[in-house]
Amino acid sequence: MKLLKSYGVTLFVTTVGTFGALLITSMIAFSLSIKKLKYRNVLAFISNFTIIFSAGLIPWYMVSVNYYGLKNSILALILPSIFSVWNMFLMRTYFASISPSLYEAAEMDGANYFTIYVKIALPLSKTALLTVGLMYALQYWNDWWHALIFINERDLFPLQYFLYNILSNVNAISSGRIPSGASGNITLPAETVKMAITVITIGPIIFLYPYIQKYFVHGIMAGAVKE
Repeated sequence: MKLLKSYGVTLFVTTVGTFGALLITSMIAFSLSIKKLKYRNVLAFISNFTIIFSAGLIPWYMVSVNYYGLKNSILALILPSIFSVWNMFLMRTYFASISPSLYEAAEMDGANYFTIYVKIALPLSKTALLTVGLMYALQYWNDWWHALIFINERDLFPLQYFLYNILSNVNAISSGRIPSGASGNITLPAETVKMAITVITIGPIIFLYPYIQKYFVHGIMAGAVKE
């Protein structure tokens, strides 16, 4: 029952986090791909700066808990990974490769940039969206670090952290790091447990990847206007 609950938490976090991350990442990437955007290079520099330098783990934890209230919250499993600068630059490069004549024609017809983003940029960027979306989905699906830091309630344990606890307990019993006589003479199949955990964790991703793979065969610029 607890395993199914952890599965549900992970599915919810992966689904909501991936869609939210794609929305935020694609909107920022599209904005920075517009050459008319004021302070475009400054915003790109600030984004790139965060890749090279960071405040550190302790200040990040204090801000997340004291100001954002992420302790023992489902949002603690979603918000910290909802934006990746590297994925944003990847999508910005893709948006920049779309023919500017499409945007100019839409502007002449009275479309604003949000309309261009929804009706032109996104439909022509399915390959980039699926690629980045798969990266975000794998990131959320495999994440156990944020649960280790922020989550104490067992009902909010994601699948990876729940199985990590099981494997840790099995290793602790097998290695004898528990009080003498607590486990008797029981020999636990640690390797078998590892293999079972591997199958449980990678199963859904194995079924997801072939579905996304079929979109890659159309090529990077399938359907786009070429000048």
